[in-house]
Amino acid sequence: MELPEFPVEGGCQCGAVRYRLNASPLAVYNCHCKDCQRFSGAAWSMSMPTRSADFEHLGGDVAVYERIADSGRHIVMKFCAQCHTWLWNEPPAAGIVVLRAGSLDCMDWAAPIGNIWTDSKAAWVEIDPTVVNFPGQASDRQPLYDAWTAFTHKDN
Repeated sequence: MELPEFPVEGGCQCGAVRYRLNASPLAVYNCHCKDCQRFSGAAWSMSMPTRSADFEHLGGDVAVYERIADSGRHIVMKFCAQCHTWLWNEPPAAGIVVLRAGSLDCMDWAAPIGNIWTDSKAAWVEIDPTVVNFPGQASDRQPLYDAWTAFTHKDN
């Protein structure tokens, strides 16, 4: 997969909130937890963990919703204060922001390389057994990061 030239940008539906990603994310994967199903209104959401140092909130007011995730972890979710688009999470892991890949201006390059919370997927969703999958929360995201690196460098 060829990555775009960074930086790339994204934002909310109404255009009030904008952000910039200055380098490749650490991974892109699907989350099938019930929380993501409810917040996205879909069978899964696409998570894109990124180093905090590579993320810039360019402008726009964000609303904050703090919650305890299915995993038991404390999560800080950020939404556009106007249109309520879910844009990113600030997980307990220091130095990481988890962007919603669907909020990128162009997500053509952001193909998911795995899945988490497959035990709570919708019954009709088929999971590719050849990619990195976790039945619940990944206790260590390194296998997802390694799969992303392999995927984005397979043509080199």
